[in-house]
Amino acid sequence: MTLRVNTPSKPYDVIVCGAGHAGCEAAIAASKQGADVLLLTGNLDTIAQMSCNPAIGGQGKGQIVREIDALGGEMALNADFTAIQFKLLNTSKGKAVQAPRAQCDKKAYQLRMKHVLEQQPNLTLFQAMVDGLIVQKSSCKGVTSSMGLHFYGKTVIVTTGTFLQASTHIGQSKSEGGRLGDHSAKGLSAHFIKHGIELRRFKTGTPPRLLGNSINFDGLDEQSGDEIPSKFAFYDSRSDSEMFHVEQNRRWAIKNNQVLGSNLVKCFLTSTTETTHKHINENLHLSPLYKGDIVGTGPRYCPSIEDKVVRFSNKDSHRIHLEPEGVNTDEWYINGLSTCLPFEIQQKVLKSIPGLENAKIIRPAYAVEYDYAPPTQLNKSLESLLIKSLFFAGQINGTSGYEEAAAQGLIAGINASRSSLGLDSLSIYRNEGYIGVLIDDLTTKGVTEPYRMFTSRAEHRLLFNHGSAEHRFLLKSEAYNLHSRSRRENIRNQLQTTDTWIKTLETTKAESGITYAHQIKSVSELEILFPESFHQLPRSVQDEVIYRITYDGYLKREIAAAKRIKNAENLEIPSSFSYNSLPGLRTECMEKLNQLKPSTLGQASRISGVNPADISIIHIYLERFTKLQKDEGD
Repeated sequence: MTLRVNTPSKPYDVIVCGAGHAGCEAAIAASKQGADVLLLTGNLDTIAQMSCNPAIGGQGKGQIVREIDALGGEMALNADFTAIQFKLLNTSKGKAVQAPRAQCDKKAYQLRMKHVLEQQPNLTLFQAMVDGLIVQKSSCKGVTSSMGLHFYGKTVIVTTGTFLQASTHIGQSKSEGGRLGDHSAKGLSAHFIKHGIELRRFKTGTPPRLLGNSINFDGLDEQSGDEIPSKFAFYDSRSDSEMFHVEQNRRWAIKNNQVLGSNLVKCFLTSTTETTHKHINENLHLSPLYKGDIVGTGPRYCPSIEDKVVRFSNKDSHRIHLEPEGVNTDEWYINGLSTCLPFEIQQKVLKSIPGLENAKIIRPAYAVEYDYAPPTQLNKSLESLLIKSLFFAGQINGTSGYEEAAAQGLIAGINASRSSLGLDSLSIYRNEGYIGVLIDDLTTKGVTEPYRMFTSRAEHRLLFNHGSAEHRFLLKSEAYNLHSRSRRENIRNQLQTTDTWIKTLETTKAESGITYAHQIKSVSELEILFPESFHQLPRSVQDEVIYRITYDGYLKREIAAAKRIKNAENLEIPSSFSYNSLPGLRTECMEKLNQLKPSTLGQASRISGVNPADISIIHIYLERFTKLQKDEGD
């Protein structure tokens, strides 16, 4: 779609600023809702760029990708079609925490997503660097660009990733940019501050990239993909046109792309050595992290190699994963070796690692420092509490990871478009899925370091197995028109089939004389001779039936617990309710509650510094307060 005449009287419904993983999902989701969308990016050639590891999924993250698919997003399909290795993680543990992961072809992922955007109805792509907001009466009316162009919109979504006031560090070398050799968004930070939005600094990093033919793979541990791939998208409910919506509409023939979406490559495993650690310890004074040149907080769960060596000084080695970046390149990602040490030290470190003694660096490792906006300044729809019609999604909210960014982009895109069309917003609660946990954690607890999702963050994770996402979000899909009618109908039929087969297996006896359900709970699934008609079901339905029978008692207990918590979660805290006079409430808790002003008891319970004892006190006095108000009303 061409850039149209755009005036204050003829605004776009939604303007998305930034085309990373959050921006892509936001733009697609908003346009699917029927909104007229403009997607602005500083560089059309870096749309959906995988700046770090070209992998999607993993612990907690794989479940998020399946939820994105269940809510109408694109990431799952894009990963499946461009994957070069699939693995299901945690197979030795319970199915509740198993998660799909895929190594993707970096460029193929990027190009396919760009083509999705180009073909999306109601969506206009345009290359322009956003450098300011147009704000009138505390409401965002559009954005300005570095070219002097003004773009007007009913709503604006900011998905600028790591580019706000960004700087890259390699030893003493410092340059501007959200990626090495890329730009830095300067003007927007000043606009945010001008309009009262608080900004802080975070840091992230990336390892060196090596030339594959310079790596000695002999003797290294091979890591092959699973024989049967665990894909991200739900295919049994889709029609062919929904599955291959890009591939069928291409204007040119793709002859060499059919290899993607399968297990094509092997990854390898090596480790650091005592010599590696010696080199790092001797040169810590040259690292910007330890010199004080970088003030931003880095990710706890993806630390630099300097941090790992210092924090875990008792360990003799740390694992390093060697992962290819694509099938048409010999560039390799060295997972676990993120650093910002000087280039010559990076070379020394590599030479001390088995297999990398003669490896050639083709891109050095570096750190990125950037501005983010603490997400406690947002409501659950990801709209700013300070500026109406302004939404934030992705790393600007203090998160890390493509998956967390895409999930936020999806929700922000749906809600911005619905706001522009005068419709109610979509909320995902923490008892419904990992996306609900993510958004609730961000908007109520905030972040002190780049946030990433883990299964342990979800108190109801037993309910969130990755195979159940479509079933869990069916009512949302129907209420907010997130899927085609045929797909929603197929999901509903699958859900009914699942329920029917659970009852059948609970009441039908096998040849052993006990019910199939009893067998499922007591022996390996592979040992059970299921009825032939069960094997005719889609594999996704079989898996869900077995999962729900296996964890039947636990799931019922979780559902009951979630219901109790939900009742307390929804207990509203009136704006006139005062914490200052509550006996036994700690000062720290009182200060946090007065500052963040939670609207429900559930939100209050997840504020950092508020413990269960505080919640019990608030609950008691809140019920008294509510009863007193009701009596006075009567």
